[in-house]
Amino acid sequence: MFTKLADTVANGGACLLRFRPLVRAPVWIYKARAGALLGSRILMLEHIGRKSGAPRYVVLEAFDHPTPDTYVVPSGFGEKAQWFRNVKANPRVRVYIRSHAPVPATARVLEQHEADRALAAYIRRHPRAWARFKSVIEATLGSRISDTNTALPLVELRLEPARRK
Repeated sequence: MFTKLADTVANGGACLLRFRPLVRAPVWIYKARAGALLGSRILMLEHIGRKSGAPRYVVLEAFDHPTPDTYVVPSGFGEKAQWFRNVKANPRVRVYIRSHAPVPATARVLEQHEADRALAAYIRRHPRAWARFKSVIEATLGSRISDTNTALPLVELRLEPARRK
């Protein structure tokens, strides 16, 4: 009974993440320079469409912030996520953090051992958030997430140093 309810909740959460108007709403918050309202673990990534060449935007949770110039974000829809495919094709991106102006950055898909380590660190730091969202992410990925050899792709965003005038 509980498993069936949990699966229903996870599938419902995955459906919500596919509802474009809901998912796009935070983009407008960042464009209005009010990203701080969404909290310190949320950022907006500006990337370039691999076919269109047009700027594209996605709001993501930062799984990790290991150094002042580095963020790690998950691709909850796996390798089929458009933003993920775009940053693999063109790793030059811009990152919007809180209500600050965008910062140029370089995106890099983490190697398996790095992704496993980053996921384990996230689970240790945010066990309740992980307990709530793990099943939703598994539903969007279409596969189970394990502690090792995780199927969840993680991307490092390395901010460029501030330009001196």
